[in-house]
Amino acid sequence: MRKKVIAGNWKMNMLPNEAIDFINELEQKVKNSENEIVLCVPYTDIFYSVLNAQNTNIKIGAQNMHWEEKGAYTGEISAEMLKAIGVEYVIIGHSERRQYFAETDETVNKKLKKALEVGLNPIVCVGETLEQREGGVTTQVITSQTEKALEGLNNEQVEKVIIAYEPIWAIGTGKTATKEDANQAVKEIRGKIEEKYGQNTAKRVIIQYGGSVKATNAKELFEMSDIDGGLVGGASLKSEEFANIVNYNK
Repeated sequence: MRKKVIAGNWKMNMLPNEAIDFINELEQKVKNSENEIVLCVPYTDIFYSVLNAQNTNIKIGAQNMHWEEKGAYTGEISAEMLKAIGVEYVIIGHSERRQYFAETDETVNKKLKKALEVGLNPIVCVGETLEQREGGVTTQVITSQTEKALEGLNNEQVEKVIIAYEPIWAIGTGKTATKEDANQAVKEIRGKIEEKYGQNTAKRVIIQYGGSVKATNAKELFEMSDIDGGLVGGASLKSEEFANIVNYNK
């Protein structure tokens, strides 16, 4: 049975002292959860967060990485650098990276391969815009993004990838896909994986939902047949709210 992975994406928020306080507050609230708990924090918070999350059930992730090991890439951070300071997860291809920083399906694929190579757990984001949704091409968009992200991977590697379905029109807008629509989109992604890698692999891949996940809607989303937790944005910046999301099944 697939586990639920509930990851917070802090984006460009939280100073190191705020991150430390947050983890101290969160730790007590989620210590009995059987769900996988991840906080994807800004680079400047990572070292402090890893230290503070030691001996807890909270894992620390990054929000981006470069696909090269080292070199003349001013301002970039390598997967090896993340691994060296105790990072366990990394978000790859978030829609904001695609929109503002020229991420492409090709760079997502390169980063994914490198993350797996060094032993990071990648969370790969896919999702459609409102225009694409209204144009009736949601399935085409998200399955194409999934296929291109996983290109060149074998079954064993694919099973280590977490996919986050995040409809772009629902990120930070307060709008959420209905639980049925979200589950159907996740099923389409799983179907594409089955087509390319077989049923056994498709059944093992963890696929999250992201897009205005809150404590009030987490339970109905996460209890759907194919949704394996969530990638949480704004609601992950409040320890009480995020704890309630993590503890949705309590």
